Amino acid sequence: MLKLDHLTVIAPNLAEGVAHVRECLDLDIPFGQRHFYMGTHNHLLQLGGMVYLEIISVDPQANPPSRPRWFGLDDLRKVRREWDAGQRLRGWVARTDGMAVAIQGREATFGRAVALPFEAPSFDFAIPDDGSLPLDGALPSLIDRRGKPRSMASMPDLGARLQSFSLEHPDVDDILAHLRDPGVDHPPSVTLGTALTYRARIRTPAGIKTLW
Repeated sequence: MLKLDHLTVIAPNLAEGVAHVRECLDLDIPFGQRHFYMGTHNHLLQLGGMVYLEIISVDPQANPPSRPRWFGLDDLRKVRREWDAGQRLRGWVARTDGMAVAIQGREATFGRAVALPFEAPSFDFAIPDDGSLPLDGALPSLIDRRGKPRSMASMPDLGARLQSFSLEHPDVDDILAHLRDPGVDHPPSVTLGTALTYRARIRTPAGIKTLW
């Protein structure tokens, strides 16, 4: 069974990502970390329990990785096009305690397990060979933390709490079928829409806000 790990705002750059989340949630999300092994960096925010929000983009100061970046971030034209079209909360990550089983027979959708960081791996992340999002982001990316829960101790907690998570998509039945196999605990609700669109209702100190 897969469980929601975190939501991802995939941005052309961190400044735009942080500004968008500030506009949506009225919160300034602090810097998180640099992923030298993937050539990306992020800002992070706790959303309650073991769930968090990640704003991620290409790190212009990092060397290109030895393989395609995760979250489709090598295709900056596509990232910009989708960003400008309003697809900003662009995906999510689900955690599993058995990556091999979760992706078996589904490699064409979820990709293959990549041990990260390359030098001293502490988790496995499923990434398609071209770095794209699973089913263009309609399905989660998968992470296996090898039995060690993500530490929240160093992640900012500004009082934001995830209330609900939803996806609009042109093919509801297909998405629901994919989510049933391998099975997702508390997946996003899926409704009919003209284009892939995520929304998260988040309780903040200023009230309920919507991140899109």
